[in-house]
Amino acid sequence: MSPASGEPARAAERLRSLDAFRGATIALMILVNNAGDWGKTYAPLLHAEWHGWTPTDLVFPFFLFIVGVAIPFALAPRLEHAAGDLGPLHRKILRRAGILFALGLLLNWFPFWTVAWERARIPGVLQRIALVYLAAALAYLHLRPRGRALLGLSLLAGYWAVMKLVPAPGFTAGDLSPAGNLAAWVDRLVLGAHTWRYAPGPGDPEGILSTLPAIVSALAGLFVGDLLRSALAPGRKLARLLIWGALATAGGLALDPLFPINKNLWTPSYVVFTTGAALLGLGGAYFLIDRQGIAGWSRPFALYGTNAIAAYVGSGLLAKLTLAIRWEAADGATVNLQQWLYGHLYAPLLPDYVASLAWASTQVALWLAVVAWLDRRRIYLKV
Repeated sequence: MSPASGEPARAAERLRSLDAFRGATIALMILVNNAGDWGKTYAPLLHAEWHGWTPTDLVFPFFLFIVGVAIPFALAPRLEHAAGDLGPLHRKILRRAGILFALGLLLNWFPFWTVAWERARIPGVLQRIALVYLAAALAYLHLRPRGRALLGLSLLAGYWAVMKLVPAPGFTAGDLSPAGNLAAWVDRLVLGAHTWRYAPGPGDPEGILSTLPAIVSALAGLFVGDLLRSALAPGRKLARLLIWGALATAGGLALDPLFPINKNLWTPSYVVFTTGAALLGLGGAYFLIDRQGIAGWSRPFALYGTNAIAAYVGSGLLAKLTLAIRWEAADGATVNLQQWLYGHLYAPLLPDYVASLAWASTQVALWLAVVAWLDRRRIYLKV
């Protein structure tokens, strides 16, 4: 399994749950990113405004977690045959990270003629995936499990300390408000206006400082990848997934009063909580698909999982293109293609919130058809 690209897993048929779980996160990403009308969107399909969480806030950390799970499947066989020469593996990891980062910039800036370059966004989802993958893959190559665990704990503890003890200039230490938190100040200092203009504060939800705890989401996945590759009995693997998942979920909720669960800040409580939820989700998929053979329901998700990056990038480019194609309507107002299609095909026929969800669901169905077509032709777009 290519950890960042959606390449089908090695050893893979007996672990179809990995592709299905990854694919489910991509399908949900497309669903929540493509509302027909953002003012008429069901609350579970929106991010929490600041502290707290919704089901939508689980999607991105689930994907980073599965990036980590995939790394041992991709790198362990190569590492065994490397004979101490890690140069080719380093080049492969750097290449993948670089391509993912570049694809993220493409998504940010496409179509280029609409970009206000003085505030063009630099961070983004794929950029964070690239950096997290780079750090987790290098940790897998160069650190033993204990070292990876210490690295993860150090990142969480260090992030907790600086966010709680170091004040942003003009604010007090421990200020976790959108404008007053240290991560927002770092983004503003380094990136200036090149952040997401719809963010709750001056920082970026995929900003610089908050990428450090995001690495831990993938580091946790490394341990699960090693577990699933191990010779341990399947029942014991499942038990560990579920027990670890329950403990981490409860632990994240217990930490919430001390450092609130917050996706924009990627707080330590958010990392622990979402890792626990991901373990439970993957454990459920592993039980149903790999242990019980109840896999028919997961076929659409598996298709998404084997062409994850193609589906995500393609859907993002299409969405931006429909917004960029504009013309002047008869009343003199400017209309874009997305508004016209939604206003003519969905809004007149369905209640507001249902119409908005139907538009998003259409995007999921469209890209399912695309990845199914690619799968029939054995085309797997990977980096």
